[in-house]
Amino acid sequence: MIVWLTGLPCSGKTTLGFALTERLRAEGLQAEFLDGDVVRRELWRDLGFSKADREENIRRLGFVASLLARNGVVAVVSAVSPYRTARDRVRREVPAFVEVYVNAPLAVCEERDVKGMYRKARAGQLGGFTGIDDPYEAPLAPEVECRTDIETIDESLNKILGKVRTARASLETGILTKS
Repeated sequence: MIVWLTGLPCSGKTTLGFALTERLRAEGLQAEFLDGDVVRRELWRDLGFSKADREENIRRLGFVASLLARNGVVAVVSAVSPYRTARDRVRREVPAFVEVYVNAPLAVCEERDVKGMYRKARAGQLGGFTGIDDPYEAPLAPEVECRTDIETIDESLNKILGKVRTARASLETGILTKS
């Protein structure tokens, strides 16, 4: 299965993804964390931040996650993935896809930004930044929504884990089918 965490930059995706992966491993599951920033930096530096490059980034990331999922690994993906259609394409490729909308208001994300990316984007030094001058298309019906501005990490994790357990049980009993 793939657990796909999406949201604005600095919304808490990486924090939740890392913690979720650790919890899944503690429960005896094979889990791998694919952080979008790390994967982009290490595997496909050739991609920029145009709409086409962002979609290609998500396609590639989804492919790697689906390879893991096919081999019994819970692939936990943390990626802005701003376009709904790109996320939906990944969803169609695997039998179990849990979309987690890591939702925090833009102002909160800007406060959390230790790298100063939002400040650079607002100053015109960083073009095409999601949430400032490039759109973010929030999920219409995510399996889980985590409000990281008002929930603790444990509250958000427990919501995600509940959905993951339900999806795994469905897979194991053969109820879940690829749509």
